[in-house]
Amino acid sequence: MIHITRKEHFNAAHRMYREEWSAEKNAEVFGKCANPNWHGHNYNLYVTVKGEITHATGYLIDLKELKEIINEYIIDKLDHKNLNLDVDFMKGKMASTELLTIEIFNQLKGPIEAYPGVFLHSVRLFETENNSAEYFGE
Repeated sequence: MIHITRKEHFNAAHRMYREEWSAEKNAEVFGKCANPNWHGHNYNLYVTVKGEITHATGYLIDLKELKEIINEYIIDKLDHKNLNLDVDFMKGKMASTELLTIEIFNQLKGPIEAYPGVFLHSVRLFETENNSAEYFGE
């Protein structure tokens, strides 16, 4: 089995807060991330797929097609958007890197696994160069 990873990049804003909490409680729990004027990140996304190489082509999946899937289902929806307000699959969810990583995985699983013998292995999302989350599915 081979693992192939594609890297993509997007910029997005978000705010960490709970509407049912006071501004003071949000600031206490989330610190600067609770800023009512939002804040942004330059995210780096790594999508890893796995499977067996097709001997006729010599590869698992055409990386151009993998890029198109990631762009259609993720980058076009997230880039230069507000995660709390603009992203359909994040509605009603805390816009943490952890939950965003899981939701990206969920969005990609079906389209990627529509290709015979190709399986989504993991999604890794870097919020900063020092902080990332990785999800392998349930």
